[in-house]
Amino acid sequence: MEETRSLNDQIRYLFYPRSIAVVGASRKPGKIGHIILKNLRDYGFKGKLYPVNPHATEILGFKAYPSVTAIPDEVDMAVIVVPAAIVPQILKDCGKKGVKVCVVISSGFKEIGRVDLENMIVKIAKENGMRILGPNIFGVYYAPSRMNATFGPLEVLPGNIALISQSGALGIALMGWTVLEEIGLSAIVSVGNKADIDDADLLEFFGKDEHTRVILIYMEGIKRAREFMKIAKQVSKKKPIIVIKAGRSSHGMKAVASHTGSLAGSDQIYSAAFRQCGVLRALNIEEAFDWARALSKLNPPTQKNTVIITNGGGIGVMATDAAEENGIPLLEPSEELMKKFRKYMPPFGSPRNPVDLTGQATHKEYYGAILEALNSPEVGSVIVLYCETAVADPGKVADAVLDAVNSSKIAKPLVVAMVGGEATEKAIKKLNKSGIPAYPTPERAVSALSALFRWTSWREKTVS
Repeated sequence: MEETRSLNDQIRYLFYPRSIAVVGASRKPGKIGHIILKNLRDYGFKGKLYPVNPHATEILGFKAYPSVTAIPDEVDMAVIVVPAAIVPQILKDCGKKGVKVCVVISSGFKEIGRVDLENMIVKIAKENGMRILGPNIFGVYYAPSRMNATFGPLEVLPGNIALISQSGALGIALMGWTVLEEIGLSAIVSVGNKADIDDADLLEFFGKDEHTRVILIYMEGIKRAREFMKIAKQVSKKKPIIVIKAGRSSHGMKAVASHTGSLAGSDQIYSAAFRQCGVLRALNIEEAFDWARALSKLNPPTQKNTVIITNGGGIGVMATDAAEENGIPLLEPSEELMKKFRKYMPPFGSPRNPVDLTGQATHKEYYGAILEALNSPEVGSVIVLYCETAVADPGKVADAVLDAVNSSKIAKPLVVAMVGGEATEKAIKKLNKSGIPAYPTPERAVSALSALFRWTSWREKTVS
């Protein structure tokens, strides 16, 4: 038990290292060992950096060392970028040096059938009291430590969503994509073959991490299923976990086996297990990040009576259909509340739910109707819909949403869908940057709110 606790404590050094050795650091731009060292330096890592290369004396302004053991100071973490055959010896050197955790970027292990080599590096790590992340990965990023120890893009938008990815290429792609989508990340962890550190270990860390509010996992298989589910159930009581589980089809399961060497189990079993422990299963990247965006920004609803406010009947009907399909209960407004809504629409508008302000609505009518909904004790959450018109500038409507949220007496879940052109796209970005989940279609907004409802319902049943 004491040894297990000690090894778990080592994981903290993966996110808060005081010093990092890059073993296989290169002077050549474009080489992985060069990119990782450069990303660490340029992203602003405050600890000490030690390039290790027996053929160099200096790399990127840092003194280089011929081996890990030649470094005069303590080393908390080693990022290993060398051929697979050399990794065992590097790990032995790291053990002698007292390194706590090793990030093994190198490929050429279980994923190509070299189970023996992978078992060997795990054995060496255990004998030396070290933890291994990888192998076959692109690295690790952690915003609070200003640490980008990856060979992905330099710029990552800091936030409160932790991303764990079993796919290296997908993880790297998402680093850039999340910046474009205004989605902030607290961490990105590439797990690859999961020879040692796995999803369960990382869930345990992020479950306690004050900088992380939502945990998003792309996985192809679970290494320690019982332990994962046990930890996931505990973490889900405090934080939402979203999983994209690839390999749903028979051909997909075969692809999983050849990609990372993971054993893929029955998809129905995975889905049932996820539901039991409160994990939200997303079918694709778009859905997963739509949910994560909402769950990372919104507080749980105190009641689930939802109001839809729109300037177009068509998207109002689409949102109503989506709400019913996603199990979102829509409020039947009282006469008193409908009377308040009528102030913000022409005679041919509808104060019922959806509240149709009509195409004549300007940002002023939006502000008034949204504020009435947010301040009403009848309303638990709000869905705001907007179709671009010449009457209502999308930027001003976005400002009206923000002003209403800031002026309201109670913080209620609110999502926005804006359909239109370039100006509407900019308005969506403005809202997302300001902490209001906004989407380009009503279905995506409703789906995101539904994820919040489902997680809240599971948590209420489980905790009580």
